[in-house]
Amino acid sequence: MYKLLSHNDLEGVSCGILAKLAFGKQVNIRYNSVGGLDREVAWFLEKKDKDTFLFITDLSVNEENEKQLDLFHQNGGNLQLIDHHKTALHFNEYAWGYVEVSNEAGYLNSATSLFYEYLVQQGYLTPKPAITEFVELVRQYDTWEWEINENYEAQRLNALFYLVSIDEFEEKMLERLRESEHFYFDEFEKKILDMEDDKIERYIRRKRRELLQHKIGDYYAGIVFAESYHSELGNEIGKDCPHLDYIAIVNMGSRRMGFRTIHDHVDVSKIAGEYGGGGHAKASGCTMNDTVYKSYVQESFLLEPLREDARRNRYNIKGNSFGTLYSSKADSLYFLYQLNDTWLLEENHEKTSFSFSSFSEAENHVKRNAEAWLVRDDQFVQYLIEKIQHNKRT
Repeated sequence: MYKLLSHNDLEGVSCGILAKLAFGKQVNIRYNSVGGLDREVAWFLEKKDKDTFLFITDLSVNEENEKQLDLFHQNGGNLQLIDHHKTALHFNEYAWGYVEVSNEAGYLNSATSLFYEYLVQQGYLTPKPAITEFVELVRQYDTWEWEINENYEAQRLNALFYLVSIDEFEEKMLERLRESEHFYFDEFEKKILDMEDDKIERYIRRKRRELLQHKIGDYYAGIVFAESYHSELGNEIGKDCPHLDYIAIVNMGSRRMGFRTIHDHVDVSKIAGEYGGGGHAKASGCTMNDTVYKSYVQESFLLEPLREDARRNRYNIKGNSFGTLYSSKADSLYFLYQLNDTWLLEENHEKTSFSFSSFSEAENHVKRNAEAWLVRDDQFVQYLIEKIQHNKRT
């Protein structure tokens, strides 16, 4: 017999689907939250069942279970842990641990892709195009490569996972992967996914209006309270507000925190790790403890939401050769303009000593320090008129 303990998201459940394709009714599967895995492992170890081959995918155990699993393996127990998170690399010290963040070609791994390779190499599963395509969609979504490659099928697969129950998702995928030569979405799935896309778009627009900016440590965080669509929120708000180093998504109901970033200079797995969590460089999470609550909830609760940039401008646009105008909550006006290869800053018609090598650097300064927003065309034109009058007087 086989037993699989895996995560309860798309990545983890996809490992379960592969296990059922390989072992059929001989595998017992339990999907767990990050915190729930250690309880499952402890219960398994209490039974001392050496006849069952234990797989752990996409999750890591705590230090106590790590020691006990090694003893279990040394005493003849069958065990294999497969993961792809940097925080789990120390499991490679064990004969039963296999953790690879990226492959030889330089692409990021997922637990699903690693488990698929393992099952094929061990002769448990015969590869076919439909399975390979499914695994690649999961890998690209989990590693965020889908956005770089504009592979929206990967995003839609994740959306479908959350639209149906785990049991229904498993049943649909197992049938499709067994019977079809290539992976596809059926017509009904396409319709509900189109409806879901519209719903997500509306949800993101609403949550963007609630976004808070808070400097925590060395980073500027965007904080939003939300219970749904964490990946989509983090991605879209991050692109809309690139001056923020990362987006922190607070789920008060589950007392969980999600961290997302679009930047290469920020590793949110390290930020989550400071609070006992973990994950990927661009997507991670943790449980809400007292420190997390103080920084991301208590301190940010009285902050005012960030104003959105004007979206329908024709003249006051970012990087404009005539300059770009911003306003702040204190009613100060910030004018960015280019002189030769340098971007300069005026505050309320007065020159400042600040200079920047690029427009994005200049905008980051204004948005970080003044929480400013791009004003509408009419205010921009009025500013230019006042600027001309001001220059004539001086």
